[in-house]
Amino acid sequence: MNRKTNLYVLAAMLFVALLAMPAASAADGDDNEQTVSAAEKTSYGYMAIGAGLAIGLAGIGTGIAQSHTGAAAVGAVAEDRGNFANSLIFIAIPETVVILGFVIANQIMGLTGH
Repeated sequence: MNRKTNLYVLAAMLFVALLAMPAASAADGDDNEQTVSAAEKTSYGYMAIGAGLAIGLAGIGTGIAQSHTGAAAVGAVAEDRGNFANSLIFIAIPETVVILGFVIANQIMGLTGH
């Protein structure tokens, strides 16, 4: 297998492992404070994982996109200096994906109220 396929397999295994983790539920057992507290902590943990994935995957995607557009922009500017403004715009466009990932993570963690 090549490296990209290995990365996809690893990501799928991690996703399945996250879904297979037992979550403490307030419906299980008696209605006591310990069970409710465990369920709240578990939900905060899942929210933190989601926020981390939102920022991390957005950052990886932006890095891949900027590597390709940056190389093309340098080549275009090397041929003609008039392409500098357009190159700057094309390099800045993928950066919005990270900003969107940050906003989504902020929205996820903003639901906790802490």
